[in-house]
Amino acid sequence: MASRTVSKDIITLKGSAAIVSEFFGYAANSILYNRGVYPEESFARVKKYGLPMLLTQDEAVKTFITNLTSQLSEWLEAGQLQRIVLVIMSKAAGEVLERWNFNIVTDVEVVEKGVIKEKSDKEIMREIQAIMRQVNSCISFLPCLEEPCIFDVLAYTDAETAVPFTWVESDAKLIDNPQMVKLHSFDTKIHKVDTMVSYKVDDLDDDSYIASFEA
Repeated sequence: MASRTVSKDIITLKGSAAIVSEFFGYAANSILYNRGVYPEESFARVKKYGLPMLLTQDEAVKTFITNLTSQLSEWLEAGQLQRIVLVIMSKAAGEVLERWNFNIVTDVEVVEKGVIKEKSDKEIMREIQAIMRQVNSCISFLPCLEEPCIFDVLAYTDAETAVPFTWVESDAKLIDNPQMVKLHSFDTKIHKVDTMVSYKVDDLDDDSYIASFEA
C-alpha cells in the first residue's frame, strides 16, 4: 500500500528573523530605487518573491545594507527589535522628507520558550509581494523628490539591547504635520511587520491624516 508524506512549513525563530531581515534589505533597495535616491543605472535587476526587483550595485550602499540586515537578524532572533525606519532627507539641508516605518511585533512565547509555528512559505511570499508592489507603485502618490537626497536607518530596540559601536543614538527625525499612508503587512506567525510611509506635504496643508493604499 502506497503511503504519502505530508510536509508542513515549519517556522522557527531563526528562520523568521532571516525572512524579516532579508525582506528589509530588498525593501530598502526598492525604496532607494523608486525614490531616486541613487541613479537608476546603479541598480541591477534580479528576481525575488516572484517579482522583478532592483538591487544597488554601489559598493558602499551594498556593504551598509548587508551589515544592517545582519544586525537586524540578530536583534529579531533575540526578540529585541521593535521598529525599523528608513528616513529620506534632503542632502543640502538635512530636512526629513519621508519616513518608511516597519513596525515589528514579536511572539514573546517563541522567544522565551522556543515554540515553533507553522505557516506556508507561499502565503508569506504573497504577503511580501503585496508590500513590494505598493513600494513600486509609490510614485503614484508620493511627491517628487526634486533635490538630491540621502538616507538613514533608525532602529528601535528594547532598552537593555546591546548596540554595536557602529550605531549612534539619534533623534526620531520626525516630519511636522506629515501625511501618512498605511501599506500592507506580513506575518510569519513569529514576527508581524506593519508598514507605513509618512511624508512631507506642502506647507499650506496643515492637517495630518492617515490613509490606506491598495496596489
